[in-house]
Amino acid sequence: MKLENGFASKQSIPIFQYLAMMTGTLSIISSGMHYGWPSPSLPQLQHPNSTIPITNEEGSWMAVMPLAGAIVGSVIGAIILDVIGRKKSVLLTAIPFFTAWLMVAYGKSVSVLISARFVAGVADGLAFCAVPMYLGEIADPKIRGFLGSSCSVTWIFGMLLINILGSYLSISIAAIISSVFPVILIVTFMWMPESPYYLIMKGRHEEAKKSLRIFKRVQDVDGELERLSIAVEEQNTNTGKFFDLFTVKSNRKAVFIMMGIRAFQQCSGTMAITFYAHTIFKNAGDDISSSTATIIYFAVQVLLSSLSSIVVDRTGRRPLLMISTVGSASALFIEGTYFYLKSAHPELNVEQYSYIPIVALIMFVVLFGIGLQAIPILMLGELFSTNIKAFALCLADIYFNIVAALVSKFFQAMKDNYGMHVPFFAFTCCCGLGLLFIIFCVPETKGKTLEQIQDELRGKPKQIETQQMETFKKIGTD
Repeated sequence: MKLENGFASKQSIPIFQYLAMMTGTLSIISSGMHYGWPSPSLPQLQHPNSTIPITNEEGSWMAVMPLAGAIVGSVIGAIILDVIGRKKSVLLTAIPFFTAWLMVAYGKSVSVLISARFVAGVADGLAFCAVPMYLGEIADPKIRGFLGSSCSVTWIFGMLLINILGSYLSISIAAIISSVFPVILIVTFMWMPESPYYLIMKGRHEEAKKSLRIFKRVQDVDGELERLSIAVEEQNTNTGKFFDLFTVKSNRKAVFIMMGIRAFQQCSGTMAITFYAHTIFKNAGDDISSSTATIIYFAVQVLLSSLSSIVVDRTGRRPLLMISTVGSASALFIEGTYFYLKSAHPELNVEQYSYIPIVALIMFVVLFGIGLQAIPILMLGELFSTNIKAFALCLADIYFNIVAALVSKFFQAMKDNYGMHVPFFAFTCCCGLGLLFIIFCVPETKGKTLEQIQDELRGKPKQIETQQMETFKKIGTD
């Protein structure tokens, strides 16, 4: 492969984009470990021999507390992302993640554990504002789907990891081991370049040029720098305030799409199932231990989310979303039917088929993982213009945490008062409504630059084609 001034040709692999993804998503792994922590830990805390005994109500609040903290973290993200930059914001998440694990490891009361969960939530809120934005801005269009969906893959990997650690180690030892990941984040990600979009916004064009050279692995980036500069200047003609999300037509459309796909993603029950995986498998039967079943559950989810991230740039976002929604609804319906027959018709003795809810949940993971898991987060980095992206991701994360908390509390209240089948049937209906939303409202963003997506949201598809033709002609002339 021919090198020019130490850089590879334009056909070379954008290795630094992949390295930035692998190091930056260590923050997301830490978030996933905190979110997955209740699944193996709550049964230990609720055990009669627990040194910190808790009630079911305290356990439910402990499970959802990161969602409350994430709202605070999202607001912090909206304030600092355009001030200190994407890179420093990602690095900043390591401090509260590390602190929260130490509080879990050495805490001796319920209040300390709940506080630790809140602190972790603050870091999570900032992480899910900063990391998707950073990856969306550094990625080439042809691999942006892969890089963007890595947030979901690594988040679930974090859940799998803490379930493995928590199933075989004490809460304190598992927390001490988990605290290593924020440290590795600082040590590795500090060497990555800042987003060229942010540098251009701040008028630091030489630094932006250097960043582009590293990420693109080419020496001549003047054309790309000019294209980004024009795009950032055009997008910053508006005031760049929070209310631009609602006063600008293209932003309103993006907010509507974001709120729809995130709502239907969470109303499938994925967060509630994550929090209470051990409980669901325990209620299903005794043929397989709840710890083993939960580990299998998250392992399959990691595998399928990884597959989705690989194919999403080829198949597109919409087809995967539709297949995922229909499949998830089917799995949830089977799950609900089993628990309904078990509680309402004990004479049927369905416990001899206790493998069915496990199979159904694995089926849910498989089908949810190929679309609904990763694509809504991926599209957060694609739908919004540069000048309001920080506010948009803040709003998206606050909205997500409110919806996820409500769905999780709904799950707990329904299963405790009416039976395990009720929330599963409700989640099935929500998937049906989500399918209609995807068909009629969600655009396809595969292979398009961030600027082209903005033009489509403004209703200018012809302008996109014209820009593409002019770009091709310019390349041919050069």
